[in-house]
Amino acid sequence: MKNVIKCSNLKVLALLLILLGSSEIYAQYGYGNNGYGSRGGYGYGNQRSSIPQAQTPAEPPKPKTAEELVDDEMPRISEALALNEFEQAVLSSVLKKYVQERIEAQILKLPPEKMAEVYENITKRQDEELKAGLPLEKYEAFVALQKDGVSKTIKKNKKKKKDKRKKSKTD
Repeated sequence: MKNVIKCSNLKVLALLLILLGSSEIYAQYGYGNNGYGSRGGYGYGNQRSSIPQAQTPAEPPKPKTAEELVDDEMPRISEALALNEFEQAVLSSVLKKYVQERIEAQILKLPPEKMAEVYENITKRQDEELKAGLPLEKYEAFVALQKDGVSKTIKKNKKKKKDKRKKSKTD
């Protein structure tokens, strides 16, 4: 009788191990060579489909608003012109106003002659408003900045500072 119980315990234990082990083996099914996809790929369905997918066109970047354009450039402009807070506020508000007008003119897509006339008119009004709002030397520096560009003006200012330092050291 003991032999029968021993044998049946052994059979029960073996059966239990097979049942528990088979669930672990079955859980690894998808990682094999021919798993769920069975196309010789990596399994898991149609990740690497042979049918080409339509490309969604990249959304074109939204154009910046006048405020964003001016806000991006103001730190460099104020550095080049050495503006105080009040002068920065005046220049920023005037530039935002007239950059917005230029953007609106571009949207209208006028003929080239008319566009040049509109831009010239906008520039005249901007210059008049800047003359009234800024000190004369800052206005002239801004006009020079528009002609030369911001980076050249910054380089000139740095060069002037170096020259002043050299003169003060030699004196």
